[in-house]
Amino acid sequence: MLYFCSVINTITPMLTVQQIKNYTLLGEGKNVDFKRSVPSKVREITEEVCSFANTEGGYVLIGIDNNNQIVGSNIDNNTRSSIQGSIGEVSPTLHYDMYSVDVDGNTIWVIDVPSGRNKPYIFSGAIYVREGANCQKLTQVDDMRQFFQQNDRIYFDAIPMRGVDLQSQVDEYNYQEFRREAGISGDTDTRQVLENLQLYDDFGNVKRGGVLFFAAHPEHYFFQAITRCVHFKGTDKVYILDDKTFGGPLLQQYKQAVEWVQSKLSVRYVIEGTGPRREIWEIPLGVFKEAILNSLSHRDYYEQGANTCIEIYDDRIEISNPGGLLPLVAKDFGRRSLTRNPLVFSLFTRMHLVEHVGSGIMRMRQDMLSANLPEPEFSTEGFFTVTLSRYKREVLSSTIDNAKATNKTQQAIIDYIGNNDGVTPADIISATGIKKTAVYSHLRKMSHAKMIVKNEEGMWIFHK
Repeated sequence: MLYFCSVINTITPMLTVQQIKNYTLLGEGKNVDFKRSVPSKVREITEEVCSFANTEGGYVLIGIDNNNQIVGSNIDNNTRSSIQGSIGEVSPTLHYDMYSVDVDGNTIWVIDVPSGRNKPYIFSGAIYVREGANCQKLTQVDDMRQFFQQNDRIYFDAIPMRGVDLQSQVDEYNYQEFRREAGISGDTDTRQVLENLQLYDDFGNVKRGGVLFFAAHPEHYFFQAITRCVHFKGTDKVYILDDKTFGGPLLQQYKQAVEWVQSKLSVRYVIEGTGPRREIWEIPLGVFKEAILNSLSHRDYYEQGANTCIEIYDDRIEISNPGGLLPLVAKDFGRRSLTRNPLVFSLFTRMHLVEHVGSGIMRMRQDMLSANLPEPEFSTEGFFTVTLSRYKREVLSSTIDNAKATNKTQQAIIDYIGNNDGVTPADIISATGIKKTAVYSHLRKMSHAKMIVKNEEGMWIFHK
């Protein structure tokens, strides 16, 4: 006989007899806790439930003794009510299922707790977390602060999805492209490849990262996992010229977003000798590719109220994603790499699209400066947003017929270049006190007028 009590509407399947037996073979761990019977203090079960909700989720199995033997347990209606009443004291309200499974004539009660979306969950004034096979109570301020700072260890993409058959939902084109770019031999079957990529937990449940990266329609499970691209007329959000939303595997979202951005930007071609022509984009390709990859790899997928978003204006491109900087990254921004989604990040890395060394931000800055564009601007509060200034094509005559203040500013730059063998924008800013945006603007104008040029070292000198 099977008894089922659903505390919430859920599509999560119940544990099978074989799965319960497998858990007894492995013993207690970070995702499972055994109880021989309901303890006299029901709160002990609530503490375990709270700890699972605050970490990666798991099961409380009642009817299994300390030797991992299935002995069964009878729980009457009053005891079930006591358990549910105690769990109801957790704040905020958490979701769970409670049901019984008959295992060879023994009744095992299962409390199934998914990883919570509204962490931290607090019970009797304390935060409980799962540390290995133990439930740990956090009461000290320093311990709680560390919990919040290290919350990235509760990775969205590492949480298992019970009952989801990834292999039957794989986007074949996307999968074959991944294998090709990652250099994976064609002799290995799909299931083995997915297992080797660590996309399954110990019990064969696919992890969320596997669905995000390989399923044809991950947005069917995570509606927030899409990329929206909007092209505005002008410099504000009044008139929309184009609005596209891309779903599907994250790799394809990345490729489609890159193609969409390229379709909106200007490019010129340089023919050098007999070789192929060289493309020069108004914003270097590597810069916005890096920004889009970062937004897909590092975004907070727990946040369901926002998507990865790319917005193009006449004067800039803004690429944003939910989730500000992680605390450890904020201390050394641009030099340290840490992601909320290490599984997804590792899959992009296998395709040689991203690096672990945290050099992406520095490379973006260097590429923008080399293209005579302002450095990227970063906003990191709540959302992580990268703003890339677009190249403005302004023709400047050799007479430089501008306002008096503009002439004085340009004269100051000319004087500084004339007194040095070669200078960088940073040198000019430091020496003259002219604002960064003004320096870059005048350097572009003077370059177009063929007054100055970059030498082989990337330094500005007078045009010969």
